[in-house]
Parts: sequence; structure tokens; C-alpha cells
Amino acid sequence: MSTNIDKRLRADRFRQRLATAMRNKDVSQSALARQIGVDRSTISQLLKDQGARLPNAQVVGECASALGVSADWLLSLTDRPESAADILANSLTLTAAPRALVDEQIFNWHLEAAGYKIRHVPAGLPDMLKTREVLEWEYSPHLGRTTEQAIGASEDRLNWMRASQSDYEIALPLYELASFAKGVGYYEGLPTDFRHAQLDHLMSLTTQLYPRLRIYLFDARALFSAPITVFGPLLAVLYLGRNYLAFRDTERVQGFTEHFDNLVRQATITARALPEHIERLRREG
Repeated sequence: MSTNIDKRLRADRFRQRLATAMRNKDVSQSALARQIGVDRSTISQLLKDQGARLPNAQVVGECASALGVSADWLLSLTDRPESAADILANSLTLTAAPRALVDEQIFNWHLEAAGYKIRHVPAGLPDMLKTREVLEWEYSPHLGRTTEQAIGASEDRLNWMRASQSDYEIALPLYELASFAKGVGYYEGLPTDFRHAQLDHLMSLTTQLYPRLRIYLFDARALFSAPITVFGPLLAVLYLGRNYLAFRDTERVQGFTEHFDNLVRQATITARALPEHIERLRREG
């Protein structure tokens, strides 16, 4: 909104917005007057005065606080009526991230973004693309008796992704897949036959589901990315380990999107070249 607004128009909008806020809160003139410590006639004048004068900052601020709106909105400096604290609370949330392969919060965010492109930089190989054997090896120490149920739910997620109208783009650092293929680092101790079966499964999925599923490998020595997911234009989620930091404001979501798109543009291995790259890793591993 332009800040170069005519004084009379700003004063008129103030009266309209004050009346709207009072109506939405079901607050009478007398009640508002009591809350902000002025005479009822003062509120009446604020609502009915046809001049270009605005009340002083103290009165505007008290009205905004009492009615749960922002002073900027009353003064037509923004079109969002929420207070700054409410805007921040709605646009930024911290959500627990349990150590489990089935995360209902993440899945709910996927459902919310159905039909939009989903961009994902996972912390490791994406759970939905793992074989049963790899899931059991990775999660049994954490999930115990619930492992079988969790794996079934993870397979359901993959089936949902197959039928979803969303496009999935996944960016992984080169070393993640190379470490997996060789069974080093995080994947040390994972049997060779499990690793080969996983690589075969990954080749099959990326071939069958292309172009709706596209996986790119980037060089982490040239580019860095924390684990993130961008759900279309709606939401960007940063994975912290024990928590998700979720952003809903347009500027932040766009910033995460541009970061991800840069990973794709500068990928060393493109989605089309990935199956051949996996085959080479399998032979060498």
C-alpha cells in the first residue's frame, strides 16, 4: 500500500476500520471508552467526525490494543489487521520433530500442499524411497516393536506420493549417495546386499516416476544446504534435528525457494542422469 495517502482519506479509513474492529469484537462505544480510559463522547467523535484530523498516537495505540488489531492497520499503513506479535506467531512456528520415519506433521504439510511443487533437501536418503530392509536397519533401534507398523505407514506415504498431483524435486549432496553406496560414515555396517537392493530400488523409482519425481545431486564443497522442505508457495520448513522451524510468510518462503532452485541449477548430477550415476555407484560399491 502506498504511504502517500490523502489525509482526509486516511482519517475516513481510520473511522471505518475502528468501527469494523469494534463490530468484530462486539465492543460498544462505552466499553471501549472504559478500556482505554476516555469519555464515551471521545469514541463517538472518533467514529463520526468527518474531518481530516486523526487522534493522537496514545489513543490510536490504546484502541488497537483493546481491539486486538495493529495501530498500523487502523492508520492504513498495512492491510493486515493483526498485531506484529500475531503476524510473527502465525508466520513462524517451532514444531517437535520426533526420531521416527513416520512423522504425521510432515505428512499433514504434504497434504496441505497437494497440487503444488514440493522441494526437499532431506537430512539423508528420503524415507519414502527406502527399502524395507534399510528402514529396519536404520529405525529398529529407535522404534522397537513399532517398526513394522511404521514401515507400513512409510510405504503408504510412497503410494500416496505416486498418486499425488504434486511434483517432487529432491536435492541431495553427492557424498550422501556415495557414502551409502560404499557403506561408510552413517551407513557403516549396512550389509552390501541391502545397499545394492536399495540402489536398484532407487534407480527403479527415479525412472518410473520421472518427471514427477526428480532427484538432483549437488557438490557440497561448492554449495551448502541445511535440510529443508518447501511446500509450494505456502510453507518452508527448516529441519533442526529435534524441531522443525516453519515459515509461512511470503518473503521467507520465496527465499527458501530461490535457495533450492539454485541447488537444482548448479547440480552436478541432474535428474535425468541420476539412474546412470546410481548404476555406476552400485558397480563400484
